[in-house]
Amino acid sequence: QVQLVESGGGLVQAGGSLRLSCAASGRIFSINTMGWYRQAPGKQRELVATVTSSSSTSYADSVKGRFTISRDNAKNTVYLQMNSLKPEDTAVYYCNAGLRYYGGGTYYSYWGQGTQVTVSS
Repeated sequence: QVQLVESGGGLVQAGGSLRLSCAASGRIFSINTMGWYRQAPGKQRELVATVTSSSSTSYADSVKGRFTISRDNAKNTVYLQMNSLKPEDTAVYYCNAGLRYYGGGTYYSYWGQGTQVTVSS
């Protein structure tokens, strides 16, 4: 059984910072791209940032210069450092990873349960 567990969400004032973590556990053989998505009330889930196994990163235009994604391959963990937070960043943040487990022949997409981030004005 493979699972992703997120932590680090919460309530913060505009201009503040939060750091999200997402740890993958289980019989993991390898992890490809990891990323963060978010979904605000009444809106579709959108991509926030991704990081490949070689640590190449990409960001949504709305978070460039404010958010930083990173990963620790030894811990199967991805992080999202969020600075200069705005009320429009309020959403449920989901972790995603392309995982191959032992005995599996391909990569599957896994999602975390989501963590709420609320930015007050």
